[in-house]
Amino acid sequence: MTTRSIAYRASAIAITSMFLATAATSADLADPTGDVILTVDGDISVTNADGKAMFDLDMLKAMETRTFVTETIWTEGALTFEGIGLDTLLATLGVEGGTLTATAINDYAVEIPVSDAVPGGPILAFHVDGETMSVREKGPLWVVYPFDDNTEYMTEQIYSRSIWQLDRITVSE
Repeated sequence: MTTRSIAYRASAIAITSMFLATAATSADLADPTGDVILTVDGDISVTNADGKAMFDLDMLKAMETRTFVTETIWTEGALTFEGIGLDTLLATLGVEGGTLTATAINDYAVEIPVSDAVPGGPILAFHVDGETMSVREKGPLWVVYPFDDNTEYMTEQIYSRSIWQLDRITVSE
């Protein structure tokens, strides 16, 4: 075998491996079986619908969740929030950078830089004090930052990113 044919073969194997890895990753996101509470589209590499990733509550609960206790400017006293880390969600979907347009049920929208999605950072909370949040109680999802754990989160800019009644996110560069 010539050096050139070995190089071609190695390139073909590498390209095939990348294709198979991408296909396997895309297949890892199951289809929702319950009511869809979150739809993510845009610059994502893992989907389960036509260019979108759709999640029901059980799908989110099945992912690695985080819990923290914090006070917010919208509630009284410290509350226990449980949900999926924004970093976990974005890693699951293959998001590496850009901006998130997070939109609520009533079409209110905020922009969140992907750089906010760090370990120990914001979560998409689906439980408050152990209870699933209803729409009336800021659910089904609320982007909550651990305000009491990091004073850098106690700014108007970060408060403005804490969108509740979240039901969709668009990822853009």
